[in-house]
Amino acid sequence: MALSCNFNLADPKCRDDQQCLPPPRQILITAEMDPKRGIVIWIVCVGCLVAGSELPIYSATNTLEIQSVTVNGKPAPLRGDGSVNLGSFPENISFNFRPGTNSTRPPIRLRYKLEGFDNEWHEGGGEMALNIRFYTESGDQISQNIFNVRGDSAGWTGSMENSPLSHRRETLVVPPQASRVWVVISSAGPPSSVGIYVVANLLVSKSSPGQPPVALIQSPFDSPQYPADANGIPTGWTPDGIRPSMAKIVTFGQEPAIKAFAVLDDDPISHAEWRTIKEFAPAVNPGDHLVVEWNEMYSMGIGDFRSVNYQKLPQGAFALHLMEADVMGVPTGVETSLRVLVSPPFWQRSWFWSAVLISVTAATVGGARYLGWQKMRREMFRLKAQQTLERERLRIAHDIHDDLGARVTQISLVSAMSQENPAFPEKARADFDRISRMSRELVSALYETVWAVSPENDNLDALGNYLCQMVNQLCEQSRFRCRFNMLDLPREIQVSSQIRHNIIMAIKEAVHNVIKHAQASEVTLRMTFSENEISVLVQDDGCGFDPARSMTGHGLSNMKRRLQDVGGSCTIESQLGKGTLVQVRLALNLPPKIS
Repeated sequence: MALSCNFNLADPKCRDDQQCLPPPRQILITAEMDPKRGIVIWIVCVGCLVAGSELPIYSATNTLEIQSVTVNGKPAPLRGDGSVNLGSFPENISFNFRPGTNSTRPPIRLRYKLEGFDNEWHEGGGEMALNIRFYTESGDQISQNIFNVRGDSAGWTGSMENSPLSHRRETLVVPPQASRVWVVISSAGPPSSVGIYVVANLLVSKSSPGQPPVALIQSPFDSPQYPADANGIPTGWTPDGIRPSMAKIVTFGQEPAIKAFAVLDDDPISHAEWRTIKEFAPAVNPGDHLVVEWNEMYSMGIGDFRSVNYQKLPQGAFALHLMEADVMGVPTGVETSLRVLVSPPFWQRSWFWSAVLISVTAATVGGARYLGWQKMRREMFRLKAQQTLERERLRIAHDIHDDLGARVTQISLVSAMSQENPAFPEKARADFDRISRMSRELVSALYETVWAVSPENDNLDALGNYLCQMVNQLCEQSRFRCRFNMLDLPREIQVSSQIRHNIIMAIKEAVHNVIKHAQASEVTLRMTFSENEISVLVQDDGCGFDPARSMTGHGLSNMKRRLQDVGGSCTIESQLGKGTLVQVRLALNLPPKIS
């Protein structure tokens, strides 16, 4: 039994630039007389047909791949998602690329653009030139003038048919010892240059003063009929170089068509050129002025272009695009890209400022808590010391009151009893009376001292009450009227014993002066507390005095000194016949409240 099946493994969509599977073929399968084996083989054959219809097309994949990236000579790792991170402030960045490992040919020309940084596409520094060479009579070259072209000519579209020619005119002087001039159109600068260079309407002429220019070399295509060899090479010209076949004669345009010399260089390791032949080289003389004119169009790059370098890149996100072009500079559609990230420095990143904010907040809160704790600790130490001092003052006040006061009171009582004893002579009783009076005054002074020392009276309300009692007692003894103007004084306002003592002594001195000198009938005492300041005013309706006149005694100066010692002030205003006003003012440094 013989079975045969035909199946086509060639894809009908296969193009010339793709590698395709073999052409259709017929497979003959023979099975000896076993029908079962024949059926199995037939099924296998049908399976091959089905599988063959689903085989993928094998085409040239991306022929470009970015091989490596270096920053300051150090490699930057390429990520699997097609990106690279250059870090912060990268310098001397190099992107290195090569043909893909599955590429059958290297790219002819490459262009690149770093999107986000470059405004246009760039290409390697390919270069071609039209050379004017000067030779001696013996054939030695002594100098040459090179007129280079790079990149694309103005208006180049990728085709000679619709790209304009650019006119160019150069002047030069024949150097000493030169006797012949040659023209060379070459792609040899450097040899890796690839692309096309078209030169038309070439004319080399010699100009002399007062004479018309003389044409030395002229493009043969400018004549309707020009001599040429069997290959169409114009007489006097020859293709040359490592690959002369890349030197061509091209015709483009219409009405009329233009014929020109061209170098179509698609080999990055070779070059081609058109040059004039030595035997047809025109004669020149040293010092002659030559004018070289021609029309040209061109597009060129470099064939061994394998890296892109940038000195510095700012922070941001970029994309490096590599694009292949053919010899005419037309994109072939082969392209590869790499996303490039330049990270901002750490102090410009959100996490850094978040960390700074958290650190500053923590430091501020911690510092505030620490300062508050230290402040509270100092206040506790102050309060503890103050409590210790107040306990000691209270003990001293109790001792004075209970011991010394009781003894002085006993002396006063005994003296008073002795004064009433008729058994004592009159002089003795008078002395006892004086002792009794002095004892009472001493008791009063002791009680005044006890009041000043006792911490129970370290408040503004106690100070006001004591001043009223003291002034009232002094006025009663001297038979003065007294008026009191006391607003509600807060008891919680603390006033130290030193301040209370100095204010009391100053007011007492002021009232004594009224009693002794003012000839007054009424004394007014006014006390206020506002904005942490104590103000005590003593005013009389007496005769007054002239403050500018020198006064004897130390009463007024003592009053001012006492207030200055505790940070206050004492002012005295008086006029003859209008009484006197004494004002005591003192600002309190109240301790801060502990919340």
